[in-house]
Amino acid sequence: MKKIIIVFFIFIFLLILLPEKEIEEETRGVFISYIEISKYLKDKNEIESKNNINKMINNIKELNLNTIILQVRPAMDAIYQSKIFPISKYLSDNNYYSYDVLDYFINESHKENIKIIAWINPYRVLTKGTINDIPNNSPTYKYIGTDILYENNGVFLNPARPESTELIINGVEEILNYDVDGIIMDDYFYPGNNVDEKEYLDSKTNLSREEYHLNTINNMVKNVHDTCSKRKVLFGISPEGNIENNYHKNYADVKKWLSTKDYVDFIIPQLYYGFENETKPFVETSNYWDEMIKDNIPLIPALAFYKTGVEDNYAKSGKNEWINNHNIIEKEIIHSRTLSHYKGFVLYRYDSIFSENVTKSSQEEIENMKKALVS
Repeated sequence: MKKIIIVFFIFIFLLILLPEKEIEEETRGVFISYIEISKYLKDKNEIESKNNINKMINNIKELNLNTIILQVRPAMDAIYQSKIFPISKYLSDNNYYSYDVLDYFINESHKENIKIIAWINPYRVLTKGTINDIPNNSPTYKYIGTDILYENNGVFLNPARPESTELIINGVEEILNYDVDGIIMDDYFYPGNNVDEKEYLDSKTNLSREEYHLNTINNMVKNVHDTCSKRKVLFGISPEGNIENNYHKNYADVKKWLSTKDYVDFIIPQLYYGFENETKPFVETSNYWDEMIKDNIPLIPALAFYKTGVEDNYAKSGKNEWINNHNIIEKEIIHSRTLSHYKGFVLYRYDSIFSENVTKSSQEEIENMKKALVS
């Protein structure tokens, strides 16, 4: 009996120390954004809506992809039955939807061995409009008239306020009640340099304003990571591919995040560049991201399928690369597989690949990409 008790306690001890889930197979993902949610699900009856979800899942499976990054909270709203956030306007304008979209997505995707990573935008309250447009069923409505809210081409939470972090954590905890395979944030962090003017001055810190911003976001990210870790769910971020923008515009301390496992379990940088991009060539930029990783954090480049067949205005002399070449994604996957921390790729976004209006250029890009997805 004594031996049984000892074995039991050893088992419990080991269970507590079990590591978080790890990414074992190559991630072959696709982003499904609020744009697709609105197009295929908004105001649809339950049968039509579920049929459209099933079609999306089947399309993804047939292309030999295995992961969906699903935008479950475009702003302070939800595509699931939330006790905190109202039903997303991208599902319905009357705050009602006949079933839980996230739950259905998860169940149907898992039947096909497709993972679901829940994608949230942490600080965005409204994509358009002013503070006065915040609906009274939003958890941020009570903050009208305070500096917790900030207006700048939309409405955002003030990252320096503890109420903002608390709301983000509560929202993540709610999503973790679902059988998601991960949580991810996108690249929208600081909505403006002066959003936290009062908090910065009141802190009497010796940090520069930029350091203060970076530190504020780091604290939020670590809190979210710790919350996910307790539930053994992976947490990641999809920051801009442009390192300079991360530090001087978004205040995303990507080098720190990639130096330790205290912040993220995986990283999906938006490497939306071609090989001929004059400012950020794909090979050089992806190599740099790989070299930044110091603690074996999985690197999963996000690739710009949406640029197929169109002019890339930011590429300067390489602006016509996506028009003249239709095997760029295939080549980017092949190169990414040579990176030492590579664990997969994600395509932005679903409708660029599977829309009924997909272009001839995209069709050629898909056929070439399939060569890299045969196994």
